[in-house]
Amino acid sequence: MKISLIGATGYVGNAILKELLERNHQVTAIARNTDKLTIEHENLKKKNIDIFNLTDLSQAIKGSDAVISAYNPGWSNPNIHEEYLKGATSIQNTVEISGVKKLIVIGGAGTLKIDGKYIVDGPDFPKQLYPAASAVKKYFVENLSKNKTLDWEFFSPAIEMSNVSDTQIKTGKYRLGTESPVFDQDGRSRLSVQDLALAIADELENKKFNHQIFTAAY
Repeated sequence: MKISLIGATGYVGNAILKELLERNHQVTAIARNTDKLTIEHENLKKKNIDIFNLTDLSQAIKGSDAVISAYNPGWSNPNIHEEYLKGATSIQNTVEISGVKKLIVIGGAGTLKIDGKYIVDGPDFPKQLYPAASAVKKYFVENLSKNKTLDWEFFSPAIEMSNVSDTQIKTGKYRLGTESPVFDQDGRSRLSVQDLALAIADELENKKFNHQIFTAAY
């Protein structure tokens, strides 16, 4: 498949890139600065694109079988809430303009629900993560989930995804869920970034969650 991957230099995006290339998909890696990518592969194209430049972005993704967005304006960005909303909306609009139908957006665990309530709105949600997580939820609820044009999917990582060691070997195993976290026998929702990438690549090929939010964990 021909895949355009936005945010390919990020923590999650880079893991997805490696998984897609291992499966011999043709990938166009899109980021503000692809010089950060040390990966070289015959099926990889690198493009420095400003996601707010609809013309350049549309040309870059046109003809793709799917676009995966792992867009993140940067955790240290003081304007992360506003910039995420603008960026995610720009990407979605550009995918529509380009004629690509499939869009998979990598969101956050805060957009999952426990007892019918979004995790991000809970009293114990980390304050330092709230600006970004609340933007992701707002985008999903008010924008993407209402889109009738695209074959969109929204992935929310496990709650402890970032706390699993980067050096962990990919297990190749995970369990899927939809709008609520998947917990293990110890009551934890966790998944390595390597297995997250596996779940995304599997979904790209299997197409189980069209017009749905989904998640994965051990």
